[in-house]
Amino acid sequence: MILIFVFTENQARQNMQKIRLNILGLSVSQTQSGAYALVLAEENGERRIPIIIGPVEAQAIAIQLEGLKPPRPLTHDLIKNIALAFDISLLEVTIYKLEEGIFYSELLCEMGGKEIRVDSRTSDAVALALRFRCPIYTSEEILKKAGIVLEQEDEESPVRSIFDEDYDEPVPSSYAHYSTNELLELLDEAIQNEDYEKASLIRDELNKREK
Repeated sequence: MILIFVFTENQARQNMQKIRLNILGLSVSQTQSGAYALVLAEENGERRIPIIIGPVEAQAIAIQLEGLKPPRPLTHDLIKNIALAFDISLLEVTIYKLEEGIFYSELLCEMGGKEIRVDSRTSDAVALALRFRCPIYTSEEILKKAGIVLEQEDEESPVRSIFDEDYDEPVPSSYAHYSTNELLELLDEAIQNEDYEKASLIRDELNKREK
């Protein structure tokens, strides 16, 4: 009976109609202290899926979103390096089930012409999807259960970086008086010291000057 159930679930997962999701951003969770909300957006629609994740997982995602490069590989970077060393590709990530508030995901990998499916926490799956630049999918059923449509005023407000110190008021830049060359040196130093919060703030100041 168990084997029949597993086969049926796996078959349904592979045959489900997939809807692509994009990463909208990260914000501080309003429901759980010390946690963050990863917000995924329906590519061709208005629905959003907020997923509560821990600070470590949030940092792994934020570092990639911010375009920061740690001096030494972090856990998800290491996983990618191992996969590439053994000629394993990550083709896509699928959030296939929502049960008791927990999102279940799987990685679709390819090795030697053979497809392999690997179970994964959703936060890890998204962190890896960013590094492999592969698509993220879910089903209409999950979007119906967890999808929300933001009000127009909320829709126009960008999701702030998790490194911002205050999510309610704009954060004044403490690096405005530095020259661009000084900022580049500070950015390199912050990354070398693995101070990603500082690096993110410096990167924000540099991006402002490019606009």
